[in-house]
Amino acid sequence: MAIAERGRRGSLNYWPGFVDALATLLLAIIFLLAFFVLSQFYVAQELSGRDTVLARLNRQIADLTDLLALERSNRRTLEETLSGLRSTLAQSEGEQGRLRAQIQAGAGAQGRADDLAGQLANERQNALRATSQIELLNQQILALRRQLAALEQALDASEARDKESQARIADLGSRLNVALAQRVQELARYRSDFFGRLRQILGNRPDIRIVGDRFVFQSELFFNAGQAVLKPEATPELDRVAAALLDLERQIPPDIAWVLRVDGHTDVRPIATAQFPTNWHLSAARAIAVVQYMVGRGMPAQRLLAAGFGEHQPLDAAATEEAFARNRRIELKLTER
Repeated sequence: MAIAERGRRGSLNYWPGFVDALATLLLAIIFLLAFFVLSQFYVAQELSGRDTVLARLNRQIADLTDLLALERSNRRTLEETLSGLRSTLAQSEGEQGRLRAQIQAGAGAQGRADDLAGQLANERQNALRATSQIELLNQQILALRRQLAALEQALDASEARDKESQARIADLGSRLNVALAQRVQELARYRSDFFGRLRQILGNRPDIRIVGDRFVFQSELFFNAGQAVLKPEATPELDRVAAALLDLERQIPPDIAWVLRVDGHTDVRPIATAQFPTNWHLSAARAIAVVQYMVGRGMPAQRLLAAGFGEHQPLDAAATEEAFARNRRIELKLTER
C-alpha cells in the first residue's frame, strides 16, 4: 500500500502545469465573458437612450406635421374666403357704380346707395382681417419649418454621437482584453513560481498533497480534533508558507489583484458543540486561524482570504476513516481577487 501511495503521489506531480494552464484559460474566458456582458449592458443602455430620443423626436415631428397640415387647411380656407370677398368686393364696386348712376338719375336711390356703401366698407374690413390671418399663418408655417430643421439637426447629432460612442466602446474593449490577458499571464507565472517554491520548501510529505491548483494540508497537521486552535508543531510549516508568500508579494506588481485563499474543510460527521454548532463554523474558524497567523508573520491582510466549506466539498465520498481523514483538510490557493 505504501508503494501504491508513493506511485499515486508521483503521478500527481505531472499534472499541476497542465491544470495551471487550464485554470488560466478558464480565468481568461470568464473575464472575457464578464467584459462582453458589461459591454453589451453599456451598449444596450446607449442604444436604449438613443431609441428613446428618436421616439420622442418622431413624436414631435408627427405632431408638427399634423399642425402644419391643419394650418395649411386653414390657410386654404382663408384664401378661398378672401377670393370670395374680393369677388364680392368687385361686385359691390360694380353695384356702387350702378347706384351712383341711379343716384345721378334720381335722389330716391340715395338711401340704398348708403346701405350698399356700408356693406362695402364691412366687406373691405373682412378682407383686411383675412389678409392679416393669412400673414400670421405664413409666419407660423415658417416657424414650424425652422423647428423641423432644428429637430433634423438634433437627430443627426445624436446619430453621430452614437457612432462615436460605439467606436470608443470597441476601442476600450480591445484595450481591456489586452490588459486582462497580460494580467492573467503575469499572475499565472507568479502562481507557478509560488507552487515551485512551496514544493521545494515542503518536500514530499504524505500529509501535504497537490490537488489541481491547490496545496492541501491535512487538518491534523494544524489542529486537534474538533478544535480551531493551531498546534505549536504546525507553526514551522506555516512559517515556511508565509516566508514564500512574503517573497512573492515583493515580486508581484502592485496593480495585479491577487490573494491567497485559505479554505477550511471537514468530514461529513456533524460536530454540534457549543463552540461550533455546525461543521461550517469549525471549517471557517480553522481557515481564519491560519489567516490570522500569517498576518502575524507579516503578510498583508488584504492579500489573504479565509473561507469555510464545512463538509460540502469532499474529496472522497466514501464513509471510511481514510475518506474522512482525506476530507478534513486546509487548502491554499493563489488566485485573483
